[in-house]
Amino acid sequence: MKKKGEADHTAHMILRDPFLEPFAAVLHERYEKIKATERRLTGGRMSLADFASGHEYFGLHRDGDEWVFREWAPYATAVFLIGDFNGWRKEQEFALHRISDEGNWELRLPRTKLNHGQLYKLSVHWPGGHGERIPAYVRRTVQDQHTKLFAAQVWEPGASYQWRKSSFVPSPEAPRIYEAHVGMAQTEEKIGTFDEFREKILPRVVDAGYNALQLMAIQEHPYYGSFGYHVSSFFAASSRFGTPEELKALVDAAHASGISVLMDIVHSHAARNEQEGISRFDGTFYQYFHNGPRGFHWAWDSRCFDYGKPEVLHFLLSNCRFWLDEYHFDGFRFDGVTSMLYLDHGLERIFASYQDYFGKNVDDDALVYLTLANKVIHTVKPAAVTVAEDVSGMPGLAVPIEKGGYGFDYRLAMGVPDYWIKIVKEIPDERWPMGSLYYELTNRRADEKTIGYVESHDQALVGDKTLIFRLIDADMYDHMNIFKSNLRVERGVALHKMIRLLTLATAGSGYLNFMGNEFGHPEWVDFPREGNNWSYRYARRQWNLRDDDSLLYRFLGEFDKAMMRLASEYALLDTQAINLILEHQENQLLGFERAGLVFLFSFNPAQSFPDYPVDLHPGQYNLILDSDAKAFGGHGRIEPEQTYFTRPMPLPDGALRNRSTVYLPTRTALVLRRI
Repeated sequence: MKKKGEADHTAHMILRDPFLEPFAAVLHERYEKIKATERRLTGGRMSLADFASGHEYFGLHRDGDEWVFREWAPYATAVFLIGDFNGWRKEQEFALHRISDEGNWELRLPRTKLNHGQLYKLSVHWPGGHGERIPAYVRRTVQDQHTKLFAAQVWEPGASYQWRKSSFVPSPEAPRIYEAHVGMAQTEEKIGTFDEFREKILPRVVDAGYNALQLMAIQEHPYYGSFGYHVSSFFAASSRFGTPEELKALVDAAHASGISVLMDIVHSHAARNEQEGISRFDGTFYQYFHNGPRGFHWAWDSRCFDYGKPEVLHFLLSNCRFWLDEYHFDGFRFDGVTSMLYLDHGLERIFASYQDYFGKNVDDDALVYLTLANKVIHTVKPAAVTVAEDVSGMPGLAVPIEKGGYGFDYRLAMGVPDYWIKIVKEIPDERWPMGSLYYELTNRRADEKTIGYVESHDQALVGDKTLIFRLIDADMYDHMNIFKSNLRVERGVALHKMIRLLTLATAGSGYLNFMGNEFGHPEWVDFPREGNNWSYRYARRQWNLRDDDSLLYRFLGEFDKAMMRLASEYALLDTQAINLILEHQENQLLGFERAGLVFLFSFNPAQSFPDYPVDLHPGQYNLILDSDAKAFGGHGRIEPEQTYFTRPMPLPDGALRNRSTVYLPTRTALVLRRI
């Protein structure tokens, strides 16, 4: 029975999407399971946000003049703290004591026994075996340069970090996200640091006009080439980039510049590493993960969490809160949500019907976890932003919990980059289907906010191609100089600007760009590995290309900057209504209105249209953005700040149509503003 005043969440969902009606019973069961799980976790004695504070209990902490260490290892028979402070020996003085039937262990030591910078691990014993482990809740790990193995590190540098912007409030504008990887952000062939990113890259993000920074690979991961997606220590910031204080300084500096900071959080799977991760931590394969084949993600070579276990929920929910509390992140992009939602991880599956979202292939425990995670995040930090990386289109994923959804603020429009790849790769641009293009860019669930993008880091990885490389290919190496003319380069530069503007202008409620792609970074991402002789050549960003006045890259960067300025000034992504006003397949023309602006695109590669009729609201219009302007590497065929007037055109039935004539050059995008 519903409590007095409690909303009918199932009815909310069906009202928003009538196609959910046949699945009303399943929706209701899911909602009831979410409530029951929350009650089970909190026992009605605390809030869910308070429950999500395992990081304050487990791990290594100072308590007055004592060190207190706690760990959860239910199958263990003995646990010892070992490190360079005792010669890495198992000594009774450093033996943990089992303090609960649930498998919690504790050790208390005088303050003098451990010092800042010392290394340690656990020696965990179980029936029939033992092994060295890094604590699950550890906050600092470092890598031995000789063995390449990680160890935990006592971290007590003295005074705690003093935040300059402790009460940062994110911009109310729609997110314009700059996706970045700290390690590969530098021009030098090496691993970049938090300090270098703060000093050299953050100012570029600010200048480019983005209002949110999304940082990848923050959680500790043993293998650099995993791009940060094989996490071993979930509460530790990757030490290869610097210290915890240096990460805090980076977040602080971003806040001081008015930029919110999101973190790529990986709760979809974990590294298989046993000495460095949490796999087989207490000797069992099923402590944090599913037992048997379900506990292994064979496509990703990783372990799969059991979201039905209260201790696993405690671990993951606490992890969400930890990064908000400790590092002041402003939200998360949840990685691999599709993999979490489906027992087959959504691999090689086409989600063609609603039945795919409600059959036995769905992991309801994962849905419950994601909903509770969103509740914790938005309780701890109401202004936080959460983004789901889901390609399946699960209904309700980005619908508020109080309206029957699962609580994400946004979902990534993952079909958009796939569509761009398809048409660029398979269809000559003189035959690009205008109607289909417009449909694919605007086809999204009306009740959920989406983040649009042309390409993310996924499309930049070796084995794939960035948009600019698909358009220009090998000619990029020799013909990006402004003093050389090359037809393929000219085509690629023009289309690169048009594609990105069209994607931004039709994006749902936010936009994303991977660092360097805004200026057409010429090479893929490939981390050091045996196959490339452990080279860092492709694990970097060549900002010198963007800064070189003799190269075309700077024009692409300046155009992207103008796009961000336009989106901000006219609140483009805060206005959902898009009105199609022009679609002509033969002429390769597309036009629409949004946020009081008129967007006109001529994809025609051969024919310009001197006086093309365009139906508009009556009035006077100014040209505010021209992709063909010389400032953006174009031909400058249109006078800057051009003014257009509409004229009433009588129709046969006596009505009037207001029309203006516009010069539409080949491969050009124009934006007009009504005065």
